[in-house]
Amino acid sequence: MVDQAPKGWTMNEVAQKLALDIPDGSYVNLGIGIPELVADHVPEGRELIYHTENGLLGMGPVPSPGTEDPELINAGKKPVTALPGAAYFHHADSFAMIRGQHLDVCVLGALQISGKGDLANWSTGEPGAIPAVGGAMDLVAGVKHIYVISQHTTKTGEAKIVRECTYPLTGKGVVSRIYTNLAIIEVQPGGLYVLEMAPGVTKEYLQAQTDAPLVGFP
Repeated sequence: MVDQAPKGWTMNEVAQKLALDIPDGSYVNLGIGIPELVADHVPEGRELIYHTENGLLGMGPVPSPGTEDPELINAGKKPVTALPGAAYFHHADSFAMIRGQHLDVCVLGALQISGKGDLANWSTGEPGAIPAVGGAMDLVAGVKHIYVISQHTTKTGEAKIVRECTYPLTGKGVVSRIYTNLAIIEVQPGGLYVLEMAPGVTKEYLQAQTDAPLVGFP
């Protein structure tokens, strides 16, 4: 038994770790919510070109208070900045980029991820649940690498990384890596391999918080 749950990383720390894993020069789409944190982290010496599906290529970090431009927002309708050389375009052109496989990485949130890399992130399927497909299904079908950033468990402590998704799927076998407050996990043909664990997290604790079996540890 673990007397006290390990604190793990903050989501800003997780976003920074994720940004470090994005290759230099990549075109990157960021989903709504926690994935937006990644825009604040560009590793020194690298260029990451952030894309928003509402029509901006070259998105910068969140503006400082008082400097927001109400006409410059991301897909989540939150204020953003534009880096030198940024381009604006119609959202139909934005989706043509996505569907034409011109983006290298997409960072999404998740309701559930299966041990095989299936992703459910748009609806719980419950009666009265508000569906929020957005561009997620286009993104998982058109982008080369899908990274998920999420808390490891739900607010009530239920596992998000499960053997099989019970919520409606966004895509099957689409997730490459999972970044949570407890660990960084790679989805491989043989199963889920843990690349790194947060300080204080043990193998036993991590598996106890994960419904799907973890088949490899650092």
